[in-house]
Amino acid sequence: MPREIITLQVGQCGNQIGMEFWKQLCLEHGISKDGILEDFATQGGDRKDVFFYQADDQHYIPRALLIDLEPRVINGIQNSEYRNLYNHENVFIADHGGGAGNNWASGYHQGKGVEEDIMDMIDREADGSDSLEGFVLCHSIAGGTGSGMGSYLLETLNDRYSKKLVQTYSVFPNQMETSDVVVQPYNSLLTLKRLTLNADCVVVLDNTALNRIAVERLHLANPTFAQTNSLVSTVMSASTTTLRYPGYMNNDLVGLLASLIPTPRCHFLMTGYTPLTVERQANVIRKTTVLDVMRRLLQEREISLTCFFNKALEPVILIEVHESLQRIRERKLVNFIEWGPASIQVALSRKSPYVQTAHRVSGLMLASHTSIRHLFSKCLSQYEKLRKKQAFLDNYRKFPMFADNDLSEFDESRDIIESLVDEYKACESPDYIKWGMEDPDHILTGEGNVTGTVDPKLSL
Repeated sequence: MPREIITLQVGQCGNQIGMEFWKQLCLEHGISKDGILEDFATQGGDRKDVFFYQADDQHYIPRALLIDLEPRVINGIQNSEYRNLYNHENVFIADHGGGAGNNWASGYHQGKGVEEDIMDMIDREADGSDSLEGFVLCHSIAGGTGSGMGSYLLETLNDRYSKKLVQTYSVFPNQMETSDVVVQPYNSLLTLKRLTLNADCVVVLDNTALNRIAVERLHLANPTFAQTNSLVSTVMSASTTTLRYPGYMNNDLVGLLASLIPTPRCHFLMTGYTPLTVERQANVIRKTTVLDVMRRLLQEREISLTCFFNKALEPVILIEVHESLQRIRERKLVNFIEWGPASIQVALSRKSPYVQTAHRVSGLMLASHTSIRHLFSKCLSQYEKLRKKQAFLDNYRKFPMFADNDLSEFDESRDIIESLVDEYKACESPDYIKWGMEDPDHILTGEGNVTGTVDPKLSL
């Protein structure tokens, strides 16, 4: 039975990467740009119903909501060659069309004002699902709509659909370059609080890393948004392969995430993919054996909580996988936490028969990694620099949450992210299980979970 997933694309970035995701899924399932199954797509065996549903005329329509406070990106989608793919009743653009001005408080406030309209769309999609498993949110944490309205939707979904999983693909800003969004540290911190408390899993898509990969590995001097979004769509489609092409494990979202998230707040995942291609121009890869793919994915040498490999293979002898795992352990290519079992899981999945690739093996790594704390520390550091100068706070004081010079929301968000950084650091110690038992500040109050307990939504 399909476990349906509803996708929410929020803001400019969310709709751009969402568009690339649906393009990739249409290619892999043999669905045309108008949603009609191609004549050559006869092999079957895939589960299109997880992300698509069939209309009365047998068109395949994405279970997607396109949400934005300004019309430019969504209008571009509606005027593209994929305009007939989507359900136009699932498109929301604010009446004023003025956007959120890159202001988290504006996006959050406007999200509260249009909650009823958006939840009606979500409820309609949920009612049309036979066995809804959860939601996927695509957004950026640095702007206004994706961060502010995305944060409000996370809180609302967690309240109204408390037993459903909420996974996000969250794009983190490029912290190596000067941003046009000067309040990006404020927006990022406020969004990180909601991602910590209200999401079950966050797949971190770091723009800094994406640009570095595009420049250093793919030799693109000035990578465009379309090229980096292509990398994101590759990761998104690969991470859902076992859901769409079921095999012997990880056939639903809960099975995939349960092994990756040891404690409720340590649910931020890093990704790796090889071999990478952009616009069908492949990077030079001489060999793609199972061992080569795993070795490239395990180049980080800090401490991992757990790793999961999703490998799209032609018929590959299973002994190759076992031999590769043995050599990885012998060479100590990855270090695992001492308080839990060394966990590397490998799922072999089928390739789409309709997408031709030049490589024998491709692989995706999802890793729960303690080094993710450095990314959060950078966000905190940038926030502290702005907050110390009391810069640009007047833009936030205009909205009810920050009215009367009440900046407690910033302070609470900072405390939660600092605690998250401390927890990831504590994970590296053998006595992590005792961490937080004596300090009540480390108790997660928003969910009723204490560090070390298991999220009931991820229980198998």
